[in-house]
Amino acid sequence: MSEICTTPHANDFAACVKGVDLAQALCRADAEQIRSLWLRYQVLYFPEQVLTHPQLERFTETFGPYGHDPFITPMVGHQHILEVRREPDENVVPFGSSWHSDWSFQAAPPSATILHAKIVPPVGGGTHFADGIRALATLPEDLRRAIDGRTAVHSARRPYSHAGYRAGGKRTSMKIVPSDDAWQTQSHPVIRTHPESGREALWLNPVYTLAFDDMEPSESADLLARLFEHMLRAEFVYKHRWEEQMLVVWDNRSVMHCAQGGYAGHRRVMHRTTVAGTVPV
Repeated sequence: MSEICTTPHANDFAACVKGVDLAQALCRADAEQIRSLWLRYQVLYFPEQVLTHPQLERFTETFGPYGHDPFITPMVGHQHILEVRREPDENVVPFGSSWHSDWSFQAAPPSATILHAKIVPPVGGGTHFADGIRALATLPEDLRRAIDGRTAVHSARRPYSHAGYRAGGKRTSMKIVPSDDAWQTQSHPVIRTHPESGREALWLNPVYTLAFDDMEPSESADLLARLFEHMLRAEFVYKHRWEEQMLVVWDNRSVMHCAQGGYAGHRRVMHRTTVAGTVPV
């Protein structure tokens, strides 16, 4: 069993984890401790983790079976690893640069996303995370009443339909495959109960959440805008700075995230996996 050392950030949202080598197969006690820390802090980061593709895959599998990653071509020979790459000369916004929860348009979105840094630019390129649990706990009473028992429609149409992809500019370093499947919709509860911790989270995001079910469009748009403004208050956001060979895992069931730019002229390369989730309730 490893001597795992954890340093939490403010409000127990996000934590640095040291004292464990993720390149090695985790013993049961280490795997259970890491999972417990992940459920508590929602975002974990592990500095100085030099991993091969098979080692990244093995670590991912300690969290559960792989999730399904649509619209993006995976790495050759590693069907569950996506390479998130932006070259120095690409005049296109960074992949994932708007606030979202990964694949929330799926019937059972991923429980976890894992990102391993290979090449980190000297400036910019961070990732911001927003805590949906604290956002819900501090929601004004009138907003809480407005969303109690409600569901919202999620869809991939904005980034991954043919029209949405064209609007995002030409990306050369990643092969994104837009599809008419992106027009499909899925309704999910706005207040989501975490299936493992039992904690409730505000579970919406600006990229994939289109509107509330059974609500007039103008009323829905206004309510979403008010909720997003609340969810992205500074006290709910952890701003992560990457280092090469750092691995981050976050809980997609309660966290939104957003990739930052600010590194034009520099290369950035990350390897990403997801872990299968359950139907939100």
